[in-house]
Amino acid sequence: MTTKPPVRGRLRIYLGAAPGVGKTYKALEEARRRAGRGTDVVLGLVETHGREHTAALLDDLELIPRKTLWYKGFEFTEMDIDAILVRRPAVVVVDELAHTNVPGSRNRKRWQDIDELLAAGITVLSTLNIQHLESLNDVITGITGVVQRETVPDAVVRAAEQVELVDMTAEALRRRLEHGNVYPAAKIDASLHNYFRTGNLTALRELALLWVADQVDDQLDAYRAEHNITRTWEARERIVVALTGGPEGDTIVRRAARIAGRTTGADLLAVHVTRSDGLVDAGPDHLARQRRLVEELGGSYHQVIGNDIPTAILDFARGVNATQLVLGASRRGPISSRLSAGVGATISVRSDAIDVHLVPHEATRTSRRSWRTPPALSMRRRLIGLATALAGLPAVLAAALAVGLPLAATIVLLFGAVITVALIGGLYPAAVAALGGFALLDYYLIPPKHSLAVGDRGNLLALVIFLVVAVAVSATVEMAARRTAEAARAHAESDTLSTVAGSVLRGDAALPALLERVRETFGMQAVTLLERHEDSVDDPDLRRDPDRWRIVATTGGEPCTAPACGDVEVPADDRLTLVLRGRRLDAADQRVAAAFAVQAAVALRQQRLAEQAAAVAPLTETDRMRTALLAAVGHDLRTPLAGAMAAVTSMQDTSVEFSPEDRAQLLDAAGESLTRLDRLVTNLLDMSRLQAGVIGVHLEELALEEVLPRALDDLDATDTVTAAIDPELPLIRADSVLLERVLVNLVANALRYSPADRHPSIFATAAADGAVRIHVIDHGPGIDPMDYDRVFLPFQRLGDRHNGNGVGLGLALARGLAEAMGATITPEATPGGGLTMTVILEGAPQASEAAIW
Repeated sequence: MTTKPPVRGRLRIYLGAAPGVGKTYKALEEARRRAGRGTDVVLGLVETHGREHTAALLDDLELIPRKTLWYKGFEFTEMDIDAILVRRPAVVVVDELAHTNVPGSRNRKRWQDIDELLAAGITVLSTLNIQHLESLNDVITGITGVVQRETVPDAVVRAAEQVELVDMTAEALRRRLEHGNVYPAAKIDASLHNYFRTGNLTALRELALLWVADQVDDQLDAYRAEHNITRTWEARERIVVALTGGPEGDTIVRRAARIAGRTTGADLLAVHVTRSDGLVDAGPDHLARQRRLVEELGGSYHQVIGNDIPTAILDFARGVNATQLVLGASRRGPISSRLSAGVGATISVRSDAIDVHLVPHEATRTSRRSWRTPPALSMRRRLIGLATALAGLPAVLAAALAVGLPLAATIVLLFGAVITVALIGGLYPAAVAALGGFALLDYYLIPPKHSLAVGDRGNLLALVIFLVVAVAVSATVEMAARRTAEAARAHAESDTLSTVAGSVLRGDAALPALLERVRETFGMQAVTLLERHEDSVDDPDLRRDPDRWRIVATTGGEPCTAPACGDVEVPADDRLTLVLRGRRLDAADQRVAAAFAVQAAVALRQQRLAEQAAAVAPLTETDRMRTALLAAVGHDLRTPLAGAMAAVTSMQDTSVEFSPEDRAQLLDAAGESLTRLDRLVTNLLDMSRLQAGVIGVHLEELALEEVLPRALDDLDATDTVTAAIDPELPLIRADSVLLERVLVNLVANALRYSPADRHPSIFATAAADGAVRIHVIDHGPGIDPMDYDRVFLPFQRLGDRHNGNGVGLGLALARGLAEAMGATITPEATPGGGLTMTVILEGAPQASEAAIW
């Protein structure tokens, strides 16, 4: 007997714009509230940061002891996930979702620990600052100037059952900071003048509000789809602009963008309806230009198929919960406008709560076409054709008799009436009209009159020819109409498939974009791509059993869990099936859906191939590193090793008597070779640690004067390198050991390529932004600026570098170690020739500020 897996726990995240807004406080308040009503609540890990009010909330709540880890000789504590799983509470509080665990922990990131707790059925309360969201990383860096190295994938946060914004104005947060409720007194001034500037806090707050608003918007869409709500809810401004494919579209798009720009956060969506009833004159060049214009203005372009343009536009607008519709004013002539209402007028009458804007343009009230093919062969057309035949033929005959037209002229008039009926209703109404015309001519004009008998064979032949020609012309007209409708629909379908292929080729998320296009094109509530499990047996219950299918991708409302749950199922291959829920499709639409299904299968295969390639890439890089290391061991390490062995072997040779000076030279040669060998091995080991991601970093405040002499001594270059350090240089925040290795490699590179008469130089200065810049300058041959990035690749030598010294790791290792400390290295040309390497480190005050987020 198998036990069912536990129900997955629920994740609740308290999101804040910056440290100190009260996220942990709110999480602890919720924990106490739940504990007060009898829920089993424990504290997995809480960081109070010395805040008294937060620490006071820990009383009376069970705290799981932390686990102790040792790394690089230092003691660290982390959350004990195993103890929590053994304790198995109903709710656990785990602070700082974005935290990176100490190497040696089970998981690299804390959000991965939380995922294990959720999988065990434990509900988790956690906290997060907006700057730690992966999608906003570069935006936050641009605003604050601080690179956030601890990030959380957006999908993890969006998967939370509830994200609660803990909001506070910038002024209130700065007052809290001034009162000592966020950081100790020693850090208050630096924080207020750096990260906690009013502008920074306001921008971060806006980002947090907008992100939560988008999350709420997604929840609203899901709720409306789940409850089948189609009427507009004006929760957010969404402006839909309808494009016909005419040249006036540019004007309409810009007007809609101005309307959207008047409301912060408004969405702009453009839609083009590809008709299946003969609308084939939309200019593809106009549509392509207008699509680019919409995307440049921050909107999105959509294309749908619809027989009734007003209905298609309104269905799309209601589907996206639009609040305003922007259309071009009618280009129909005065006669057409009086005979029937145009698209704009129809939409205005039927729009309900959606505001409609009709925008005038240069082509207003100019005829769009002189004639338009009506819907082919519909029942309505046939009925109208039949009514025309029943009423029109007697009227034409009566008019001919009234004016006294001869038989031949009357036959021509009736023949024209039959063709008119054929144009309106197709073959069957025209056949009825031909028979009726035959009978009317025989009864009223062919002797003997008022009788269906025909006295003259010539008249009988004329009547028969009239009947045959009328039916033949009617059949030809209907066939032409049918072919026209089929060609128009094929054109519409090809336009839609072309649009979908274009969106995939432009780099959109292929599979989700494809499914969303399917849903929009056919007006479906939900579209799901299902994959059958490999062990599923093909039997009658297969289509109805959700346990035999896996959801690969879905869009819209509630996904279908089995093919039988939908209204339409389209097999993509032996294991994949595209399921659509919303309405049934006719045969023509089924063909288009089948093409979509095949493309979805191709997109899925491409996605999986890309994932496999990404998984293989690290192995390929590891193999390249292994090959390079073997080459280094086989060639570059052999030279110093051979030099040391030659010196030692010579001194061991008893047949040769060396003078004290000779023995000293041999010892110096052996020592130099071993030192060089030690440096090469150290570089190789450090590079392997960097590649494995296990390099240890211990940041501390230190003076550059403490590190630079050690680096020069290591190279025995105190007398060959000119060093100048600004006496007012502030302290830097760095790892002294790693910084020394960075400087050793940069100076060694400068020494290697500097001419004998021009020694390298080092000088350090403080920049206006608080950073410290260390410049390592040589006057060698330099490198091409196009190769600045290549010079940092492992095992890379450029230009006229000799290959008998070093393995090409120095600069790669220097950059890797610098980045591990949060520093950067940038190359530039030395005036007069040579290369200057600039190491940019944050000054101690800024680095301290950045380190506490």
